[in-house]
Amino acid sequence: GKYATVCRAVHKSTGVQYAAKFVKKRRRNQDQMKEIVHEIAVLMQCSTTGRVIRLHEVYESATEMVLVLELAAGGELQHILDGGQCLGEIEARKAMKQILEGVAFLHDRNIAHLDLKPQNLLLSVEDNCDDIKLCDFGISKVLEPGVKVREILGTVDYVAPEVLSYEPISLSTDIWSIGVLGYVLLSGYSPFGADDKQQTFLNISKCALSFEPDHFEDVSTVAIDFIKSALVVDPRKRPSIQGLLDHPWISPKPSLLPPISLKTTESVPAKATPASQRKGCITDTPKAQRKTFCSDTLTGSFNESTVRTYTVSANCLCPQCGTACRHLTHTPVPKTAITVDRGILC
Repeated sequence: GKYATVCRAVHKSTGVQYAAKFVKKRRRNQDQMKEIVHEIAVLMQCSTTGRVIRLHEVYESATEMVLVLELAAGGELQHILDGGQCLGEIEARKAMKQILEGVAFLHDRNIAHLDLKPQNLLLSVEDNCDDIKLCDFGISKVLEPGVKVREILGTVDYVAPEVLSYEPISLSTDIWSIGVLGYVLLSGYSPFGADDKQQTFLNISKCALSFEPDHFEDVSTVAIDFIKSALVVDPRKRPSIQGLLDHPWISPKPSLLPPISLKTTESVPAKATPASQRKGCITDTPKAQRKTFCSDTLTGSFNESTVRTYTVSANCLCPQCGTACRHLTHTPVPKTAITVDRGILC
């Protein structure tokens, strides 16, 4: 790709497979390097949870930086949705619970992911939602009490209203994205997608939300309530991540479980919807970008004539951290697709 290449790597002694992310060190690529260092610091903070992709080692030479990451062989959750498919409700609930567990770990440390979407959720096994991991923390932020952060960032279909209105970002910004994600997993469609970005942003700002019977006829009312509870324009009125974990759809009482006749766990093709109904099939979401970067990045010095492992200081996790995002294209050789560019609201 333009900025990074991700390859499947094998440890010579143990035979264990990893994902190795190679980032070229170029003078014109300094902003991308700051993004990578920020992501390293966040991943180090998340080393004790199984719901975030694990960073094993980092190497630096005179010409490149290499991140050795846990290999999620199943690829992106997005792949299940490609072609207009969706999850059955049982599978969607199982996937969502794991996503919430990962986000809860972040929020307990005041880390907002800010780009939750199927492309940033990885599967350990292909077409299997039994083990889902969060990835791509390039635009994540650590939110300090009393410090207001305003930035235009995120991915078009998943961005929260407060981002569009340039209001302060909070942990609740992730809650909105979770609501959109729930809608997408259950229907295969974007709740606010339109023919152009401006109309999409207007739909988001007004929370123009509807649940067409063609897409939700087999979805339980408690699942729809879960989505509605997260998609509230005022971030102060959204539930916390723990509130979503305690929601009856995620932690159901026996009487609230959907009947066995609902969607099976197999993917079900989503029905086409007229453009006038402003539903956009989620085959690949638009991109998003950001504006500022963290200058306080890492500590320690490196001998450029050698390759060595190094440790990143966590003090780069400040409210002003963030990164530009760029999409890594596929190449002819066997490589793992990774999204490092999300485009943006411009």
